[in-house]
Amino acid sequence: MCELLGITSNRPVDMAASLTLFGKRGGETNPDGWGVAYRESDRFVLRKEPEAAASSRLFAKVAAAVVSNLVIAHVRKANPPTARTMANTHPFARDCCGRPWVFAHNGKVSEVVQPDGCCHPQLSQPLGETDSEHAFCFLLDEFARVFDRAAAIGHADWLQTLATFSGSIAAYGRFNFLISDGEHLIAYGHDRLHSLQRRGSDLVMTLLATEPLTDDERWEAFRPGELRVFRHGERVAGWNSGPMQSGMPHPCNAIDRQGSTRP
Repeated sequence: MCELLGITSNRPVDMAASLTLFGKRGGETNPDGWGVAYRESDRFVLRKEPEAAASSRLFAKVAAAVVSNLVIAHVRKANPPTARTMANTHPFARDCCGRPWVFAHNGKVSEVVQPDGCCHPQLSQPLGETDSEHAFCFLLDEFARVFDRAAAIGHADWLQTLATFSGSIAAYGRFNFLISDGEHLIAYGHDRLHSLQRRGSDLVMTLLATEPLTDDERWEAFRPGELRVFRHGERVAGWNSGPMQSGMPHPCNAIDRQGSTRP
């Protein structure tokens, strides 16, 4: 059911080895598309294709060429089934609040695309059909409301919003994701995510993956419902919101479209 890869470091790094290993997972088990978003100068470059990464010449070419300090990659297994199109292929990218955002998801939260379901975006409209993109657009809506309420917004404000709503959406299924604003790499491990830090004489790099990429290094599993924030290879913040229990009042249903919380 899809796999994620995120990499953040304190300087640009040749990503060929990690991306090549990751691309092998985009074969029979994740055949419905691949995408790589990487930071270049002050922008994200997004390359993707609704084809299997393991057999894609374009993926091999991209993987060999990426030198960056921030990468989000994804191989897709469409669940629930949706068309193999560019619009449905992760990562998804948007501009919001004066920042570039990239998002990729592993799991299934079909509730967010149901007509009578939760968490419908109003400001950032999805281009495709996936529950992943709908959830991403909903989160951006909530970020925009936080930014609108404060002229000088601190990182803690929108990160706390992200932590809160991540647990809320996760209550509807499985919601593991990577998201970046171009500076931070944020990972939410609802039930399936691992991290590894590598250090060298002048290098600090953290890798995040659905399942460990290597067998000879000590990868650390996220606790259920854990959100971690990284910058330049270092972990700088974290929350453990945990998915909400079914039957509890749900924040996604308690937000009006003016940005206030209903009792």
